[in-house]
Amino acid sequence: MSSRQRQRAASQSPRTNAPPRGPEQTGLAAPLNPARIALYVGLAVLGAVVGLAGALVQAGLFPGGLLLALAASAGLFHGGRVLARTQLGALAPAVGWFIAVVVLLSGRPEGDYVFGDEIGLTLFMLGGMGVAVMCATMSRLPYSATNTGRPGT
Repeated sequence: MSSRQRQRAASQSPRTNAPPRGPEQTGLAAPLNPARIALYVGLAVLGAVVGLAGALVQAGLFPGGLLLALAASAGLFHGGRVLARTQLGALAPAVGWFIAVVVLLSGRPEGDYVFGDEIGLTLFMLGGMGVAVMCATMSRLPYSATNTGRPGT
């Protein structure tokens, strides 16, 4: 190999003394991100609001209100999953929803509580928890081909 070829090969691949980097950490091993924490807290608060509104709507308008409350819960859980692109995105509003519904179940000292009848309560609780589990355990979201960084797409 001539000196000219060595110079050209050396100029194409500069050498550094930096150690090789490992793969980027994801999930629970990733460093804390304040924006992501704020997103999860916001989703949990929004889940509590949807749980409260759903409890009032399903008790007032039994068959249609129950479906409306479950559709709103499903929309929030799925929207959280898409927005955060993680399973925690669906679980954070589900936790807020569940806490709000359990607090509403405790009732008041006078003996009355928010939920209208036992069938509506059972369907609202089981349906909401079922929808939360379905949204949290969905397969991975499909990614757009425009953001892959591959040439030619």
